[in-house]
Amino acid sequence: MLRCKDFQFDLARPLVMGIVNVTPDSFSDGGRHASVHAAIEHAQQLVADGADILDIGGESTRPGADAVSEQQELDRVLPVIEGLRGIPVPISIDTCKTGVMRAALAAGASLVNDVNALQAHGALEVLAGSDAAVCLMHKQGEPRSMQQQPHYADVVAEVHAFLRERVALLQAAGVPSERIVVDPGFGFGKTLAHNLALLRGLSGFASLGVPLLAGLSRKSMLGAITGRDVNERLAASVAAALLAVQRGAAIVRVHDVRETVDALKIWHAVNEGER
Repeated sequence: MLRCKDFQFDLARPLVMGIVNVTPDSFSDGGRHASVHAAIEHAQQLVADGADILDIGGESTRPGADAVSEQQELDRVLPVIEGLRGIPVPISIDTCKTGVMRAALAAGASLVNDVNALQAHGALEVLAGSDAAVCLMHKQGEPRSMQQQPHYADVVAEVHAFLRERVALLQAAGVPSERIVVDPGFGFGKTLAHNLALLRGLSGFASLGVPLLAGLSRKSMLGAITGRDVNERLAASVAAALLAVQRGAAIVRVHDVRETVDALKIWHAVNEGER
């Protein structure tokens, strides 16, 4: 079960979260939807393509990305959220800034997708004081430098332990499990070997008792395996989404919504027939 304010999902089938980057420098589609009008049109198209959730971000978290100010981020995302008011799917705000979380939730967002797992000052309190859901992601280091020398003794165990601790903190603050999602953070301070180990070990995250989100779409790990440039990774992205779902992911965060939705319809039909 996942509850985001007035939206509720029974998770009988995997959900598709469509990415709306309102940024000039995101790794895949930076600048393509940077204007408010373009971002709103793109979001509406993603819903038409079958997106269950829209994830709107105003700051790139790609490796090497520079930080932006809170006001810059607000100027990018708030008009988009307000322009999508009444859309029939929940809006997620992709941010690690407490002020942006607060303003986005007030403007109509119903899920916070935080690469920093609510570690910013006051972030946990903002979430706990709302009726919104949250996605807690693991990362090692900061976007500017996280891919320089990531190191783990056991990446699956360490990511699992971090997420278990963050989930427990939220639950202690009164946030029920049905409002919590976890994300192992593919590509966020992880080598290709780390990412593959996490993908192989995804089923072990079920013990956390909350839905699991996987974000593999167009990422550099897929380029490293296939040799394809970022905009030539559609087949690899869909394959990675299917593998994640087979290993227990309840939500996949993707750029290519229509193709992923179609692939998951086939996956769901086959699996339903086997029950």
